[in-house]
Amino acid sequence: MVVEHAYVEGPGLRDLARAAGVAPSTITRFENGKGGMHSGTMDRVQQVLEEAGVVFIRADTGGGAGVRLKA
Repeated sequence: MVVEHAYVEGPGLRDLARAAGVAPSTITRFENGKGGMHSGTMDRVQQVLEEAGVVFIRADTGGGAGVRLKA
């Protein structure tokens, strides 16, 4: 899943990484769909992104997988 970066107010890459207990490069790998991380790490990163206002859209919703920010 590739996450498009938008210029919005909120936590930055380092803030998200700190909250998830991972390196900033792990957040970048997650955003770029590179993988290479344990499922527990992926779950923590997704949880932190969701807490920051990112909504993950499943592929089976008709429009394909993606992300958006909470309104």
